[in-house]
Amino acid sequence: MRINGEVLRELSNIIRSEVKDPRIHPMTSVVAVEVAPDLKTCKAYISVLGDEKAQQDTIKGLRSAEGYIRRTLAKNVNLRNTPEIQFILDQSIEYGVNMSHLIDEVTRQDEEN
Repeated sequence: MRINGEVLRELSNIIRSEVKDPRIHPMTSVVAVEVAPDLKTCKAYISVLGDEKAQQDTIKGLRSAEGYIRRTLAKNVNLRNTPEIQFILDQSIEYGVNMSHLIDEVTRQDEEN
């Protein structure tokens, strides 16, 4: 769906360059976006490279800026309705990084033995 890509790109730009909430971690990225077919809701999957507090603070910051983000999205993307945005923490990148470290660790131990 073309809309998902457009909304993802725009949300990334808005979060990176326009939202000035200090709670939002600088290493925050929008991993995926699912816009409902009726354009009423949008799930934005967010990845934060940081500890759990940084992740929770970022989600709180994004939720409190949701009105501003929606208005900016409405100005920049031409949609019939501007969806309500639900920010969801996506741990998959962090999970992948951790798994990669664990695999490296096991490989290193194997080589030493």
